[in-house]
Amino acid sequence: MDREPPNGSAPPPAPGAGDPPGTGETLISEGRATILFPSANEVFYNPVQGFNRDLTCAVMTEFARLQLQPKGIRVILPGEEKMDTGGPHPPEDGAGDTAPAPDGTEPPRTAKPGEVCEGGLRVLEALAASGLRSIRFAKEVPGLRAVVANDFSARAVELMSRNVAFNGVGDLVAPRMADARMLMHQCKADREPFDVIDLDPYGSPAPFLDAAVQAVSEGGLLCVTCTDMGVMAGNSAETCYSKYGAVSLKGKFCHEMALRIILHSLDSRANCYQRFIVPLLSVSADFYVRVFARVFMGQAKVKASASKQALVYHCVGCGTHHLQRLGKVTSHGTGFKYGAATGPPVGPTCEFCQHRHQLGGPIWAEPLHDPAFVEGVLAALERSPGRFQTEERMRGMLSVITEELGDVPLYYTLDSLSSTIHCNTPSLLQVRSALLHAGYRVSLSHACKNAVKTDAPPAVLWDIMRCWAKIHPVKRERLAETSPASRILSVEPTLQASFALRDDANPSSRKRGLKRFPENPEAFWGPKARAKAGGGISPSLQEKRKRHQNKRTERTDDDGGGAGLKHFPCKRFKEGNCSLGAQCCYSHEGEPPAAPQP
Repeated sequence: MDREPPNGSAPPPAPGAGDPPGTGETLISEGRATILFPSANEVFYNPVQGFNRDLTCAVMTEFARLQLQPKGIRVILPGEEKMDTGGPHPPEDGAGDTAPAPDGTEPPRTAKPGEVCEGGLRVLEALAASGLRSIRFAKEVPGLRAVVANDFSARAVELMSRNVAFNGVGDLVAPRMADARMLMHQCKADREPFDVIDLDPYGSPAPFLDAAVQAVSEGGLLCVTCTDMGVMAGNSAETCYSKYGAVSLKGKFCHEMALRIILHSLDSRANCYQRFIVPLLSVSADFYVRVFARVFMGQAKVKASASKQALVYHCVGCGTHHLQRLGKVTSHGTGFKYGAATGPPVGPTCEFCQHRHQLGGPIWAEPLHDPAFVEGVLAALERSPGRFQTEERMRGMLSVITEELGDVPLYYTLDSLSSTIHCNTPSLLQVRSALLHAGYRVSLSHACKNAVKTDAPPAVLWDIMRCWAKIHPVKRERLAETSPASRILSVEPTLQASFALRDDANPSSRKRGLKRFPENPEAFWGPKARAKAGGGISPSLQEKRKRHQNKRTERTDDDGGGAGLKHFPCKRFKEGNCSLGAQCCYSHEGEPPAAPQP
């Protein structure tokens, strides 16, 4: 019963489940799982997301260790059998495995990958597609009681059932076909919450967030992926607001801001049910962002949520940004007093270049990661090497994350600072050394290769850049008087920056040569085409982009100006009333519908 979901219909067993791949199918191996996958684009799969799935397995393993240790269950990975991982240890005498302890308590138990763990975690993959992620959970993550692999597509559930049988994980993974939102709402109604909910949709997870924050257990884990980075990075601010309740900005910090937008959205939705989130790990990678956050209940803690959100004032001229908290918390006797914050932190125009500000947010303004948890994930990678294909990249990215300044939201970039005043770009070590000499902290960001994340105020940053411009002069006569460069350089620096290199300016991850910012995994590695009911081979991304480029404007190529539009059906022809005939630039393939009988 523990492995049965409260909603959704179980499909009948697929004929030939567990058989070798049939016609039009291929075998795909990732981690310890091997799945059958159709050559036609009937079910979605993107191989580049392997890093996402590897990271999720690593995070879930550490979360299972965290959750099961108080229950007396020790999580063991390959290579950890004789190591002390901080959890309870089973008795060495094999005969004592089932004997009660002298004090009457149950003996400690162990949880290994691929085994059903009574009292373990109950996991939901709400949008499972081929079931690859759920199968990997079952075979690679210890301490699981059940995994519900859900999808709304009958073809996906059929394929998922075959893959579960093919991998022999039917005792752990239960395929289900249901609307993910209804499934999670029914879980809440039946008081059967999930300990882990994984949301990795095609595009935006916004429609599923409200149900997810209700269906996860107390202290449970939400794993959320957003691939609509065009929306979250400032290309469609109004769409971002409609989905996540925040206005995105086009700034150099857009990838970290995307992480903070989704965390703000999760927290604000959880607040409606007297719940709040605690981020464990937040990652910006490739073409998506991925967050791992725990959800807790607490009316008193929810009151502090307003002080965790902030608006962003971003100068359109020089790129300077300021944050404005929405609320404030002050000590009041033995408790706290909550109120509205005061502001704004900026004037009508930017104090450095006199340009206007854009207003974005609200965003999550608290730390993105739990340093102790991230260290635990890194330690597990060291104790059990070779588990993941992308382990080298995981170790590099997590190492950079441990070095990030958690209390400093957003960042600047070296190229934007130097291009603003039209000077040559200083090295990363020179800028970091100058900030350290001035008495401030500075770190990298995993979201951007040349990021400068510092607690120094913007005035100090621009003073450092003014000092750099004195050493490497800028041709001032070529600058317009109203340009940000001219206005910034017209002010004498009050800080005399030193660019002498310091030993502590070079971060540890950089010294060790870790793979922090790897090259693109493959050509045209971005988001893949959405799966289609009935299949059909998707056109290549290059063909698709060419076909949709300016499709509504007149063409000037050799094919007659509008011949390229013949790929698109004529709507009027479908209705039976297109009078242009061959002169119509849209496709007339197929017969028009018959006229209705009088």
